[in-house]
Amino acid sequence: MEWTRAKDWLIGAGGMVIVLGLTAAIAWWVVSSPAGGDEAAPGPSPTAGAGPTAGAAPPAGLGGDEVWLADLALDAGTVAIAGSLLHDVKAVGQGVVTGPGGMVAERLAVDATVPFDVVAGELGDGTVVRAADGGQVLVVRTVEALGRELDVNATGTVRVDAGRLVVEPRSIDFGGPGFLSDAVGAAVRSLVTIEHSIEGLPEGLVLQDVAVQDDGFRASLSGEDVKLVP
Repeated sequence: MEWTRAKDWLIGAGGMVIVLGLTAAIAWWVVSSPAGGDEAAPGPSPTAGAGPTAGAAPPAGLGGDEVWLADLALDAGTVAIAGSLLHDVKAVGQGVVTGPGGMVAERLAVDATVPFDVVAGELGDGTVVRAADGGQVLVVRTVEALGRELDVNATGTVRVDAGRLVVEPRSIDFGGPGFLSDAVGAAVRSLVTIEHSIEGLPEGLVLQDVAVQDDGFRASLSGEDVKLVP
């Protein structure tokens, strides 16, 4: 009798463990998702999808002294242009014709990183530009306002405006009381506003998008009928 009761208890306990295990597994399956399944895909850049076009045909009327390339790609760690620098440059040209008139790309897309130091140098010596939380930009600069020197921390978001990289402060702080920060902030706003044009690239390239990275501003440019070599 005692063995029968013990056996029944063991069977019941084992069944309970199995039921609980199945319940937990089902609950986990419902509330979770496959690893990586919900990750947001990175936004497309101009060079994304601009791969080889092996089936493309050369244009009609190609001159005897001209050469046509379906695709032309460039990857460079650093490019020096117009007294400035770009890092991690990736360029893809399509429908490139080279001849006595130079080299022209039917379409050209470029992704490049503008280092923070390049942009900071335009605001003045001692200025620091770096990434902030939430994809924002922090500008740290000593400015003169109302006859005094102030260490200003300005935070803003980056955007494209008329082909330029622009960061306009949304908050300005110099460590003073709130009412004074508002008054002084209006006076120094222009001194901590970034308006940067990427110089030295082929004419016809237009800035389309920009994002903040740990090492600088990631810029995406594109254009049509871009003259690569005069």
